Amino acid sequence: MKLKKRKLLGGFNRFRLMLTLGLAVLLPAAALIYVNYSQLRAIERDKGIEAIFNREFQEVLAFTEKKINKKAYTMTEEARDLFPSPDTDTQEKEKKLDLILAQRPWLSHAFLYDEKGFVFRSQPGLMSDKYFREEHDHMTESYRLWFAKEGKTQAEMIHRRSKGISFSGGRVKRESGDSYMAGAMFVLPQTSSNKVALGGVTYEGCSLKGILFQGILDEMVSQKSTDQGGNRLAMMIYHMETGGEMKPLAVSAGWGEGKPEVSRKFDDVFVGLTLGIKFQGTSVAALGQNWVRRSFLILACLSLVIVGGLVLTKHIVSKEMALARLKSDFVSNVSHELRTPLALIRLYAETLELGRITTSDKKQEYYRIIRKESERLTALINNILDFSRIEAGHKEYEFRQTDIGDLVRNTLDSYRYQIEQQGFAFEESIDPDLPPVRVDREAIARALVNLVNNALKYSADEKFLGVKLYRANGAVKLEVIDHGIGITRREQSKIFEKFYRTGDPLVHNTKGSGLGLSLVRHITQAHGGEIAVESTPGKGSKFVLSLPLTGKPSVSEARA
Repeated sequence: MKLKKRKLLGGFNRFRLMLTLGLAVLLPAAALIYVNYSQLRAIERDKGIEAIFNREFQEVLAFTEKKINKKAYTMTEEARDLFPSPDTDTQEKEKKLDLILAQRPWLSHAFLYDEKGFVFRSQPGLMSDKYFREEHDHMTESYRLWFAKEGKTQAEMIHRRSKGISFSGGRVKRESGDSYMAGAMFVLPQTSSNKVALGGVTYEGCSLKGILFQGILDEMVSQKSTDQGGNRLAMMIYHMETGGEMKPLAVSAGWGEGKPEVSRKFDDVFVGLTLGIKFQGTSVAALGQNWVRRSFLILACLSLVIVGGLVLTKHIVSKEMALARLKSDFVSNVSHELRTPLALIRLYAETLELGRITTSDKKQEYYRIIRKESERLTALINNILDFSRIEAGHKEYEFRQTDIGDLVRNTLDSYRYQIEQQGFAFEESIDPDLPPVRVDREAIARALVNLVNNALKYSADEKFLGVKLYRANGAVKLEVIDHGIGITRREQSKIFEKFYRTGDPLVHNTKGSGLGLSLVRHITQAHGGEIAVESTPGKGSKFVLSLPLTGKPSVSEARA
């Protein structure tokens, strides 16, 4: 009945533990995992990572365009400062413009319009290209007519711009294929606002690569690659040909093939050109998928860690609860074992004191019982004290050369009466030729007593006790054999743990501290030996204690 109540109580405690873990840890952890999983699914569905990269790409492109525009304005201002004054004659104007073109080969045309007329000059090195010559002739005539009609209006418009410069651009034909040309028109700084005087230059697209585009692209790629999680960028400036094909003007290293992930059209200086950007060797979509996949993997690992932590916590707490229960049983059992011999000692002592026993034989029997119960009480107290010293790390052993056969024989003689009184068949076999062994006499005697007591307690039907002492394989072996209840294979590795008692009903109905076998193991290991058990449920057990014949136990073995 008590065993059933203990099982019900243990089941209730385990249920309460699981409920506590579930409410306090598992549910919040599961909720956190679910929220993170839902967020990752939403990011994967809405392509959130791709959107983040695209926004960063747009910022890089905007900053790159700003740097290119700033340098283009600077180059144009430097050319404008070299323009001749409108007050000089036409021949001088032509010489000045030719000098500007000679010093700046990236300029294809230079022109000046004022109230005295219109001067248009072109890069001599490009005049061999028939398309360039046609362009020169066409621009000379069309600009002359356009300035004559719209010059004043155009000058007023450019005056209102912040730097007094207006840019335009478009595709042009060359013998090598379609190209790009950008034009800059500006008011001359040395003229007053009420005078009409406009200058201008055009930039040849293929020349812009070396003097402007390439350096800025390489600089931006170098600066921004580390900002993109270590993935190197690639950038390109291109214009679209008539058939819709991209015509690159400048490309950074690592572009390879393919279209840009994000594009941005120039809207101020180089109208008609487009900036493109992408990652080298990968795509934004692939990076997004890798990030989501890696995040799911990390979430799965964290989930496993949480589950593993919960399982480990449950195991540790369950073990601590079991240990606490064993300690409680230990206190109860020890109290009972202390109470029983004390009660007997008191009973027989009071009987003798009152003089109720008159015969000498009866008195000797009572004295013997009092002595045996005192020895039993002393053995129990010694076990508890030894265990306390071991737990505190203060247990010490006194080793000396000992006749091990004599020690075992004397110990068994002191228990022979108790063995016979309980109706046990007793067999003793001690090898007479054993050499002396270096041991702690009291500790070895206590180990033997604990093994004998276990055999006496847990033999219900067939009462047999055998003790053998012999030499084998360089060691002295002490065997204690019984035909009792036996021990299952699963429990044989646990019986030497402190407070542990097997699940057999006879064990639970028999009072004990659960310390005996734990002390036997510690004593044996302190002597440099080992303890083993062979047992079959229902057929009995054999405990074999081995002590080495040579060698001296180390300090760590001799001290707990």
